[in-house]
Amino acid sequence: MPKDEFNKYEKARIIGARALQLAYGAPPLIKVPPGTINPIDLAELEFEKGVIPITILKVD
Repeated sequence: MPKDEFNKYEKARIIGARALQLAYGAPPLIKVPPGTINPIDLAELEFEKGVIPITILKVD
């Protein structure tokens, strides 16, 4: 699902879940820019690149 199709709450949930994974030692899926130590910033970068391994199912 393209990142444009998420509302702000879904985006926050995805980034928060990935940041928690990173904080607990999950390997980053992108090259970490120099000086980036905050897991939330890294999760946002991963989200923007579309590489976060989280599946979202939307039900109507």
